[in-house]
Amino acid sequence: MQIDKARVLPIVRAALKEDIGKGDITTQSIVGRLASARAVIVTRESCAVCGVGIAEMVMAQIDRNVRFEPNCIDGAFIGPGKEVAFLEGSTASILRAERTMLNFITFLSGVSTRTYQYIEKVKPSEVKIMDTRKTIPLLRYLEKYAVSMGGGTNHRMGLYDQVLIKDNHIHCRKLAFGQGRKFSLKGMIEEARKKNPENIKVEIEVSNLEEFSDALSGKPDVIMLDNMNVEDIKACVEARKLCDIKPLLEVSGGITLDTISKFAHIGIDMISVGELTDSVRAIDMSLDLL
Repeated sequence: MQIDKARVLPIVRAALKEDIGKGDITTQSIVGRLASARAVIVTRESCAVCGVGIAEMVMAQIDRNVRFEPNCIDGAFIGPGKEVAFLEGSTASILRAERTMLNFITFLSGVSTRTYQYIEKVKPSEVKIMDTRKTIPLLRYLEKYAVSMGGGTNHRMGLYDQVLIKDNHIHCRKLAFGQGRKFSLKGMIEEARKKNPENIKVEIEVSNLEEFSDALSGKPDVIMLDNMNVEDIKACVEARKLCDIKPLLEVSGGITLDTISKFAHIGIDMISVGELTDSVRAIDMSLDLL
């Protein structure tokens, strides 16, 4: 995933406005306008770094005359003490940009590092580690970029780019059908297929073997096996082998670093993990004046 600067710039500007407001009154009181400095952004722990280019965008919004020199690229795995970037120029400008730069780069590096850890856990399988829509409002694009920099795969960006029939959709349809009409997941899949362009993928969530069999007959592109145990997932994998249509199988629901390895080698294609984005810990980094 390549970062779209035009899409990120409004986020950067809003973050700076939030932090600086009418001005950095501390720096204005203490630091001379002509003072200059050199500084480095340093990581205190190992990480898959992400957000270096975004930090550079932050600095450029404050002062384009400050030299920002990256020392690593997004997606690189680096150790503690590594200098992520070097800066040189107006001291006041560097201090105004400091916290916003660090907020972006430490948070996004946390996302990419967590993704990297999950991918290491499923090796040597080729199962894809995917993100979800469990993201911080307005930061989804950046979080999904960070997942890709950690080696993960992006699921749908939002409600608009892929059909995903979930449990509440199924519940609503069952209520609408009532007792007198026959309900089927197959019918829901076929209806969704008819009402969307051919290039739109159709995925459906199931929670047991009976639902899986019903969904399989509808020929979706992806079937999500939600909160199913390992034995039932293996049964779904075997059932797919006997079917002419072979949708991708995605496992979801409460997957953690401690449990993911038992799902990775049983023939599924993807594992979606909400933890990649919904509860990530920022990486410890600092900006140090030299």
